[in-house]
Amino acid sequence: MPARPPDPADPPTDPWHRFARGFVLAAIGLVAGYLALAFLLDPYDSGRSRLASVGAVRPQGPRTAAALRGRDPAFGAAIIGNSHIQLVEPERLGRLTGLAFVQLAIPATGPREQLVVLDWFLRHHPAPRAIVLAPDDFWCTDDPTLRNDKPFPFWLFAADLPDYLRGLMRYAVAQEVIERIGWLLRRKRPHARADGWWDYEPDYLKQGFGSDPRHAAARERPVPDEPDPGRGGPFPAADALRAALARVPAATPVVVVLPPVYRAALPRPGTPRAAAEAACKSALAAALASHPRSALLDWRRDGPDAGDPALFFDRSHYRHALARPLAEAVAGALARLGAGAQP
Repeated sequence: MPARPPDPADPPTDPWHRFARGFVLAAIGLVAGYLALAFLLDPYDSGRSRLASVGAVRPQGPRTAAALRGRDPAFGAAIIGNSHIQLVEPERLGRLTGLAFVQLAIPATGPREQLVVLDWFLRHHPAPRAIVLAPDDFWCTDDPTLRNDKPFPFWLFAADLPDYLRGLMRYAVAQEVIERIGWLLRRKRPHARADGWWDYEPDYLKQGFGSDPRHAAARERPVPDEPDPGRGGPFPAADALRAALARVPAATPVVVVLPPVYRAALPRPGTPRAAAEAACKSALAAALASHPRSALLDWRRDGPDAGDPALFFDRSHYRHALARPLAEAVAGALARLGAGAQP
């Protein structure tokens, strides 16, 4: 009886083909198993899976910790910006306003990242009690992509599940999955502050700011008369702010703070740099005015003591002695907007 010719649908009998097929199937199974484990454990506690959520922030950087802090129902109000607003204590602001604030400031971020954090907060707090935003020089870029060279986990805050799953397929995230397992298995788990406040003063002091004359000399160096490249306008961050504010409920008070800077960071009057700064402020103010319950605090120009070197580590990072009155000014603006009263 003649042998049956091979059927292409038959499984391969060649050892190499069997090995290759088994390897591919094993790899697919491994990837699927890892994705399922990572999704269920939710390494940064984004809330997409509640299986391993214990309601506490595992010690980590603010970029990833914002996923849990930004969705925490214990906080109805948020401070959003970068290191130029992070010294404002949410507890102090809470005592002054009666609102529960979370500090969502993330160092070295610009408008794109900060608006992503705002969107995340709004998605988990449809009726926030107050929003404090702190746009700085980074918001005055003319780059329509609002690009920032510093890394940021946009995938973690993505609204689309496929984007989130792709983000889980990273070596650093796989390490975090292991770290989270170890943290969950501990009897006494170390916790980070739930409200996100981080005092940078000790770190600056350790680096010699406030005592090293080289840092003092850098602080006193004046800015040039010409604007930095890409900072002359137009200002797409203002358009992005307007679009973001359209998603904020009309009853929610919004305070935009232009953070304090040292006198050397202010351009000389009448220079192109001063004109560019004024144009950027005007664009941001116009965007803010689109929200019916809003206020602008220009502590870049109108705040007190901008010429006191004892209040600044460098040209843009200030100390507690300035952060405390800034918090009081923010609280005053919120009070004028009726924050604290249920809408």
